[in-house]
Amino acid sequence: MRPLVGKRILDLSRLLPGPFATLVLADLGATVDKIEDLVGGDYLRHMPPAIAGESAAFQLLNRGKRSALLDLKRPEGRAAFERLVGSYDVLFEQFRPGVLDRLGLGHDVLRAKFPKLVICALTGYGQDGPLRSRAGHDIDYLARGGLLGSQGPEDGPPQPPGFQLADVSGGMWSVIAILAALAERDRTGEGRVLDVSMTDGILGFATATIGAALAGETRPRGTDALVGGIAPYGTYLSKDGHAFALGALEPKFWMSFCAAAGLEPSMEALVPGPHQAEIKAAVREAFAAKTRDEWITIAEKHDCCLEPVVRPNELRDDPLLKARDLFFDIPSGRGDIPQIRLPVTPKGVAFTPPPRSGEHTREIFREAGFSDAEIDDLARVGVIRHGEGS
Repeated sequence: MRPLVGKRILDLSRLLPGPFATLVLADLGATVDKIEDLVGGDYLRHMPPAIAGESAAFQLLNRGKRSALLDLKRPEGRAAFERLVGSYDVLFEQFRPGVLDRLGLGHDVLRAKFPKLVICALTGYGQDGPLRSRAGHDIDYLARGGLLGSQGPEDGPPQPPGFQLADVSGGMWSVIAILAALAERDRTGEGRVLDVSMTDGILGFATATIGAALAGETRPRGTDALVGGIAPYGTYLSKDGHAFALGALEPKFWMSFCAAAGLEPSMEALVPGPHQAEIKAAVREAFAAKTRDEWITIAEKHDCCLEPVVRPNELRDDPLLKARDLFFDIPSGRGDIPQIRLPVTPKGVAFTPPPRSGEHTREIFREAGFSDAEIDDLARVGVIRHGEGS
């Protein structure tokens, strides 16, 4: 159930990509210790809305972790960090390339001192290449990776997606790379540096579009079958204004939908082209003739890849997600903290609440071999800080 029990991850990341990766590792049993700045810590802590006194997004990404506050800008802090990192299996960092080098804590320095250490460096554009030092966010990585360029509408700029694909997939690729590196280390005794780029990571999510481009086809944006180019794969509104997603890509599903909707099942509907405008109009009219409940009944009776669009505030009560037990709460002194169960999150585990800033500073440094007197000295000179509960 938790195969990473005993593995230790030192996490320098913040916001979404890195914390998502270390959430997966923590759910799988690893000890994950966040090292945060003395002022502010992980920026995500302060982003509204709040649950149980801190950002709801932070609470979702950081269950089961611990937090220590350390100033890496001061020599004493860097010396403490170098001593600390030696007690971990993995260092996870999300700085731009060169930041750790300027601190005297570069990958080569740490790997020379700790040859078994696995360092995962998650960045927007990679450790090398012309954009290695450029700042970016999810939408920028989607743009440079070609994925945003395939999105519609055809007659306007690409529509930004309502999710962070590059960020989350970057975290997922990091987890895969870390697990592979730990398996290799078990065989060879050697760690390694993992260069994970969020831009690189999205290419695999657009194989159909990129495959067409590699084959020499140039298609107008928004006209591919999977990005709004065909009537059987799109979204429509019911008579009472509820959205539905139709994914009838295969002929059997399209024919089943047409039979239920009273439409002529032309196979031309499965091929992009100018004729799609007329077919889409007919499908829109069919959806507008029935209510949400009527379409839900049709989806239950006809095998046609039709689902209602569930709004975020409806998720906890959705019958499918309730049956899959995808939401749970962690009790805490601050109140119950709602959580999302990932596909690898074990059931029946009593996860600790997301940590308060610096809550485990003393505990983390003790485990690394620091005496209480040394910890007190570091706190006295302002290199570390004890948070609530520490």
